[in-house]
Amino acid sequence: MTAEAVLIETTWTEVCPVDALAREQGVAVLLPDGTQVAVFRTHDDALYAVSNVDPFSGAAVLSRGIVGDIGATPVVASPMHKQHFDLRTGVCLEDADVSVATYPVCVCDATILLGQP
Repeated sequence: MTAEAVLIETTWTEVCPVDALAREQGVAVLLPDGTQVAVFRTHDDALYAVSNVDPFSGAAVLSRGIVGDIGATPVVASPMHKQHFDLRTGVCLEDADVSVATYPVCVCDATILLGQP
């Protein structure tokens, strides 16, 4: 392998119109490969995406969690055991050794797109 940067192509999946996702709400998305992702819109209209699977229970429920913030950290609280996950990094605030995958999100023509390498 050379010292040149390796370009990884990102596949984008349409989620929904931005206006269809209410502030401080989440929606579950099934990617073409079967991966379940939770996409969130915060009170300030920022968009985040993390794995929908709660690592503590194994249930695909994070999209139904409570969205908010702790200090300046945007979080989702799992509806199962109430652990908080940083929406920017996926790290659990109560146990930094546990995290969920994060995914890129963008808006194009007022539609939310979810990225996957």
